[in-house]
Amino acid sequence: MSEKKLSAEELLERIDELLNVLKMISRDLSEVSKSLKTVTVPSAPEVPAAATPTGAAVTRGVEDVKMLFSKDLEDMLSFEEKGEFIVVKPRQYLGSDNFGKIASIIRGVGGEYISAGKQSHFRVPKELHEEY
Repeated sequence: MSEKKLSAEELLERIDELLNVLKMISRDLSEVSKSLKTVTVPSAPEVPAAATPTGAAVTRGVEDVKMLFSKDLEDMLSFEEKGEFIVVKPRQYLGSDNFGKIASIIRGVGGEYISAGKQSHFRVPKELHEEY
């Protein structure tokens, strides 16, 4: 196996290219970090302890789940009740930033992402069991 020796000038050019790539990655990571810091995950609606006995279920509907999202994120999604879940599907390509924001909100309320190719979706349980 023979190795081609690079001149000092070629090595410097490659190092400069790598530094430019690292700067772009650093900027992108900084933007993602700022976006994640601005995402607030709303908690489940407050239910007075006197109104709900310990361990009772809180039921949520489509409107409750829609309220978790900002208007711009909500417009990218469709919501429907299916069985024991509220199913949230993207209406368009979300991109990694929006997907991350949506996934964080869904996980924050006990939901999950179901990876199923074109049928992939998020789902949030209608019933939330909480200890008060």
